[in-house]
Parts: sequence; C-alpha cells; structure tokens
Amino acid sequence: MSGQKPVTPDAEGLAAAAKAAGKGRGLPPVHLWNPPFCGDLDIRIARDGSWHYLGTPFTRFELVKLFASILKLEDGKYYLVTPVEKVGITVEDAPFVAVDFDAAGQGRAQVITFTTNIGDTAAAGPEHPVRVARDGDSGEPAPYVMIRAGLEALIDRKSFYRLAELGEHHDDWFGVWSGGEFFPLIPSAELDEG
Repeated sequence: MSGQKPVTPDAEGLAAAAKAAGKGRGLPPVHLWNPPFCGDLDIRIARDGSWHYLGTPFTRFELVKLFASILKLEDGKYYLVTPVEKVGITVEDAPFVAVDFDAAGQGRAQVITFTTNIGDTAAAGPEHPVRVARDGDSGEPAPYVMIRAGLEALIDRKSFYRLAELGEHHDDWFGVWSGGEFFPLIPSAELDEG
C-alpha cells in the first residue's frame, strides 16, 4: 500500500474544490488540469440538459453552473475536474442545450450567437461550428453547436426551426451562414422533396 488514503468522490467535496479552483474571472483552466482519476460519480446530464445526482434533479442553478464550469471531455468520456481530482459522469447526449440565439447581419456577414441552458454564449463560426447528425433509423436531425473545448450543445427544437428560417441554399445544401462559415443543415435535394 502506498500510504495514501483512498478517496471516494462525492458531490459536496467536488463542489467545494470547484469553488476554490474557480476563484477569479472566467472559466477555470480545466484544459491545464490533469489530476488522477478518482472514480465515477452518479451524476447524469439528461438529454434535456437537466442535471441529476443519485437520480434526483439538481434544484440549485448555481451548482449546475459551477459543475458545468469544470466539465471536461477526454477520449469520448465526460469528467468533472479540479486541480486535485477527476471523476467520471454520464452525459446522455450533449452536456448543454442551446435554448435561444440572436442573429445579426445577413448572408455571409451574418453572426448567429447561441445561448445555452446555463447561460454560456457562443457565436457560430470556425471555432464554434454547427453540425447536424441524423438518426440512422428515423432520419430525424439532431443539431449541435460547439460551445467550448469539445463540449457541444444540442440546439433545441424551437431554435432549430428559427435557424431554418434564416437558411439559404449553397453548394447543394440548405444551411446558414455565421462568422463567415456556411453550416449545412440538410441537402437541398431532400428539402425540395418535402
């Protein structure tokens, strides 16, 4: 035995460590932290963006924001990290939900800025691309926007419909411009069939 006490992660201890690490302005520098893995914690982010601990929904928005600020994606798995510990959590789809957006400008000069369920914003463009995945069985579209460091937001249905209202055809695709980039939503031929 190494003489170290085994650590069992819990939400309260993780929250205290996250608060201490997150002092200051902006998001904590989780990309710089590589602490040892301490195990999985029964925290789940549902497809609708709600957070759950031991099966019970979080009721404090401040706690959700705190944990979201220390969320990290590594090798396809999601973790909450502090400078001293890393715990695995479950994410059903994307860790965030884009619940609204603002559009400024038109055509190629347009900028679409998304707002997530936790208040983060991201202007779609080269660093924050929009993508649409299609369900293999139903063909149902699932649109996403990159928020930060590999962490995406599922664009909610009402926002996706509004986004489609801004769309235009370009290179055989129907999509939207933002930040000088064209983001395809659906092949033009499929749109014409409908």
